[in-house]
Amino acid sequence: MAAALATYKRILLKLSGEALQGDDHFGIHPGIIGEIASEIKEIHDLGVQIAIVAGGGNFFRGARAGELGIDRASADYMGMLATMINGVALQNALEKKGVHCRLISALAVQEIAEPFIPRRAVRHLEKGRVVIFAAGTGNPFFTTDTAAALRAIEIKADVLLKATKVEGVYSDDPKKVKNATKFTRISYADVLAKELKIMDSTAISLSKDNGLCIKIFDITRRGNIRKAVCGDAIGTLIDLKGEDK
Repeated sequence: MAAALATYKRILLKLSGEALQGDDHFGIHPGIIGEIASEIKEIHDLGVQIAIVAGGGNFFRGARAGELGIDRASADYMGMLATMINGVALQNALEKKGVHCRLISALAVQEIAEPFIPRRAVRHLEKGRVVIFAAGTGNPFFTTDTAAALRAIEIKADVLLKATKVEGVYSDDPKKVKNATKFTRISYADVLAKELKIMDSTAISLSKDNGLCIKIFDITRRGNIRKAVCGDAIGTLIDLKGEDK
């Protein structure tokens, strides 16, 4: 009966690396990852099938490549390895909560992760296991946003939930523009036309072409993951129809 409370049956949850570091400037905050694991367990207990993609920005960001004299492809592979660290940490945190997980990597790291095989990943979900996708797409020049959209489409997720540190999509950066307007719903086309930077354009275009709805919400508010899964009016919904306010 509890499962009926959830609006979505299968989700892809995109976590930024920064979300895992909390107020720290680097790495993983143990309290934060424990809280996120608890929230994921709550929606898992609703009967929701959960896949996760975590970024790696809490360890390494590709934007620093030029500063460090590293070429873009090498920097992107470093970022993929950072997502592996976060994936292992999330798996451990969830298993401590009694949630069965599978870590699946786009790069071959057979000692700690399974290779990505779409049918196998879906089977894990059907058996009630949380699936954590690591190493992005396995290719340089693609962000973890694009990896999240791609994996969501491959596993036929009902929605891509992107957990951020802001309440949704705004007309301008709310940290810089005091009167920035928050959208409750917006179309893929408007996100691209307005050049809103909530996700990279490849991820938005891929979602648009495949009809994958995206929900952007603030993960720093306790309980928001459940609210997003249950269809509560939080954050911003990006879909084909959309609206301008």
